[in-house]
Amino acid sequence: MPTPTSANKSGLDALLGTIAALREHCPWMGALTHESLVEYLIEEAYEVVDSIEAGAVDDELRGELGDVLLQVVLHARLAEERGSFDFEAVARGINAKMVRRNGHVFKADGSLQETFPASVEEIIVKWDAAKRAEKPEREDPFEGIPPHLPALAAAQKSLDRAERAGLGTQGATAAVVIPGIPDSEEALGGLLLGIVAGAREKGFDAERALRAAVRSFQNSTGRPS
Repeated sequence: MPTPTSANKSGLDALLGTIAALREHCPWMGALTHESLVEYLIEEAYEVVDSIEAGAVDDELRGELGDVLLQVVLHARLAEERGSFDFEAVARGINAKMVRRNGHVFKADGSLQETFPASVEEIIVKWDAAKRAEKPEREDPFEGIPPHLPALAAAQKSLDRAERAGLGTQGATAAVVIPGIPDSEEALGGLLLGIVAGAREKGFDAERALRAAVRSFQNSTGRPS
């Protein structure tokens, strides 16, 4: 009887079969839920980031990406078991989304366009237009930014969204007085670490403070009431 990892299967088919078998026969795997998997999804995503930023060799990066793929397969399997959707539907959905949002490369049927844009700026304009067409009722430029995103990432994304929506970013910098932004990411990192250290000495939580500032910026930057 062939095993889930039989050599005549593709790597992905073998993985899907292995997870199906584990869900059925392994009590620990069988007890997993979407909620219990959240911590592992976050952890594995950050391990990919760590590998990339540490300049990991390809074998290590491949392994970390496999761990993230495992999380996707597990969540899809849980959904399949309750009759909602399966991994194939996930793959088809994201493929359709990429075709739909990248009209500068693909036609509606997925075939390639005859010509392609010459600049990143043009691509961003077309991407944003495709997103607006998908959800014309969405008026809030900050909608969709995960509320639990780390504060620095939330700040960066909020500023990007505001600028691309034509709302400006002056409200985020008007009250800040610093000597100037360093000319390198290494120096910027040192400045940010120094700010966190100073906040800590005063008993402030820098993450919480920045999260509150991001919320204030979002609420005051042309956001619909």
